[in-house]
Amino acid sequence: MRVNDAKKMQRLMAAMLMMSADIELEDLLRHVVSEAKAVVGARYAALGVLNETRTALEQFITAGLGADEEALVGNRPTGRGILGLLITDAAPLRLADLTKHPGRYAFPENHPPMTSFLGVPVRVKDDIYGNLYLTDKEGATEFTDEDEALAEGLALAAGVAIESNRLHERVRIMSMLDDRDRIARDLHDRVIQRVYAVGMNLQGAIRLPDLDQVVARVSRAIDELDTTITDIRSAIFELGENALPDGLRRAVLRLVEELSGMLGAQPEVRFEGVVDNVVPQSTGDHIVAVVREGLTNAGKYAHATRYEVILRVSDRVVLEILDNGIGIALPLTRPGLGLANLRDRAQKLGGSFEIHPRRDGGTRLIWSVPL
Repeated sequence: MRVNDAKKMQRLMAAMLMMSADIELEDLLRHVVSEAKAVVGARYAALGVLNETRTALEQFITAGLGADEEALVGNRPTGRGILGLLITDAAPLRLADLTKHPGRYAFPENHPPMTSFLGVPVRVKDDIYGNLYLTDKEGATEFTDEDEALAEGLALAAGVAIESNRLHERVRIMSMLDDRDRIARDLHDRVIQRVYAVGMNLQGAIRLPDLDQVVARVSRAIDELDTTITDIRSAIFELGENALPDGLRRAVLRLVEELSGMLGAQPEVRFEGVVDNVVPQSTGDHIVAVVREGLTNAGKYAHATRYEVILRVSDRVVLEILDNGIGIALPLTRPGLGLANLRDRAQKLGGSFEIHPRRDGGTRLIWSVPL
């Protein structure tokens, strides 16, 4: 995405920041439309939401028309004419004058005249959720390449926000079940922390002088939101199972919280796969001990200031602990780090233990055992 107007880029980032908030879906969609209108500089904007069969529009949210004007126009579009082109061919469409396009469909009576047109699809994961439509470029006869890039950026962020909103809603519903409320609370805390961090990064990007740096930071923010959605999906799967009343996930989170004071920072924790329902209690006890030993070493001996704990569960349990400390000399010669104990724990379960320096500084600990 190449955008040369710093003010427009700042407005785009502000719009993305709002999309990362936990708001109602209807409010989110209206925000997407109004921000697209403002950022791109269009007189009118709309978001058409597709029906389940992806053949027509079931919802049409607009910006630029007053309530009285909308009432005069009458029924909302269903996706015929040019609006239907994006339904059948989900790709950006830019026209200098939509009234001259062979696929145009006559405007209803009392509809305001429109000429220039820009449309981009809004994708949620691999599915087309709807289309963003912009008409009548203000101060120019047609939309530009930069306008198209801005619209695509908004559409991309909107798709991530819509998926996040859906999953938030499912979590809220499931958290009403008392015996599973703990997972929802833990999930909510982690999501809020990550979304807040994304927001802070986007706010910081506004002050960056180089637009390429700004674009890179926005891209990282979108990747982080995608990772958050993956974590939400994993936790939702566990909510659908008979999770233990006080399982491994809770034990790891509680331990990390306990150690954060000593470490001087709150470690980031990420779970992938079903944790509480498939990991045996005995293996879980070892994992908690390894997390404690690994984080303590990083804080005391490596003088780290940033920590990450990743627990992946598939046919194996893989625990990674990463830090940004001073690293560790290899081969291992320093006594007293408790690393032999970590290796013994893995070997007892038929697994392995490795420790490596990271390219950008710090250490990566990998502890892996079969299920």
